[in-house]
Amino acid sequence: MQVTDHTVARRRVFYIPGYDPIHPRRYRELYRSEGADQAAVCGYKIALSPKQGPKSRGGRYGWHVDGAMDGTRTQADFEVLVWSDIVKTSMDLNIPQTYLVLARTAWTYIASGALRRLMWLRKGPVIAALYPIGMLLLQLLFAVLVAWFIGANVAKGVKLLVDWPLVARMLGWAVALGLIVIILRWFRKIDNKLFAYYLMHDYAYSARSKGEDPPELEQRMAEFGDEIAQALSSGVDEVLVVGHSSGAHIGVSVLADLIRAGLVDEDGPKLGFLTLGQVVPMVSFLPRAYRLRNDLKYLSTSDALTWVDVTAPGDGCAFALCDPVAVSGVAVEGKRWPLVISAAFTQTLSPKRWAELRWRFFRLHFQYMCAFDRPGDYDYFKITAGPETLQSRFKDRQPSKSRIDVAASPYTSVTP
Repeated sequence: MQVTDHTVARRRVFYIPGYDPIHPRRYRELYRSEGADQAAVCGYKIALSPKQGPKSRGGRYGWHVDGAMDGTRTQADFEVLVWSDIVKTSMDLNIPQTYLVLARTAWTYIASGALRRLMWLRKGPVIAALYPIGMLLLQLLFAVLVAWFIGANVAKGVKLLVDWPLVARMLGWAVALGLIVIILRWFRKIDNKLFAYYLMHDYAYSARSKGEDPPELEQRMAEFGDEIAQALSSGVDEVLVVGHSSGAHIGVSVLADLIRAGLVDEDGPKLGFLTLGQVVPMVSFLPRAYRLRNDLKYLSTSDALTWVDVTAPGDGCAFALCDPVAVSGVAVEGKRWPLVISAAFTQTLSPKRWAELRWRFFRLHFQYMCAFDRPGDYDYFKITAGPETLQSRFKDRQPSKSRIDVAASPYTSVTP
């Protein structure tokens, strides 16, 4: 059955997380709790239940949603396209290896000119990228200073007891080195509060190949494409792909491959692509990001999908209102996508709620998938569980007037 422009009875939603090592259960619980809050604000109904259909389908973690909105009932099946195992493996570095990665990542962004160009766009995400470098160096400096002070005093104490200067110095150095290790391990243990190691590994993952997708990620993206292709032939009314943070540029390449392969039938389900809090320039500005730039260029002119990009200036971890195609320098005549709009946190959240969240930077980076107490036309739960396709919902929406759509990348080639 071909869907009309206005009504969705059944929908498949594929969620691509960002660089996140945690179990996908987190996304289900976030959807459950925030969906209930948004339903209470807006007066509609939304209910979650276990994933329907064969549990072996795709082997993916997911859930089922029944929505009752605008007098229409809609069913949606969610699946999380997991790559957290790849993330965990990339984070499995010891402390010395992390500091080596720090040096390599900083050099990649500085020497390529990408860092300077990124600063032209938004300082927030660049500061977020520099934060782990500064924090890790500060941790090392603190450990060295404390170890030097204590080690020197140990050496003095030993020398007072026995007149063996060499032994005293050796003991002092041994204590100092041991303290450096202990202090750095302690900092790593509390990284769930500091996020320095986590963010360092995040930015290092793409930087290590200078923007080229690692082989293990390419293989996983091919698997994602196979599952989305199956959904496109399953008789649903809409297939919606949601890419959050780093998941946005993964989704770009997955969908570009699908459309190139002719797997999106114009008489089949509507295909929607929703990118949230994207950080595309962090990758597309790197010298060897040929594939991503080519995929951005290709997807931006396709009539096989609807692509809506949602960010907000209040999200300091995203390239807010930066058109990922245009700023990457690959916009061409006939460009259609993405439609760049703002979630406008300062307007869609009450002053009280905004005050509560304003300085919780990582929480704000997930706000796109949470409830708004003064919602505008962007409503994650209406988009994913409501009766309208993404195309229909935003067909008359104009792009944000404050969007940034000038070419800024130091590299614009789409082929090696």
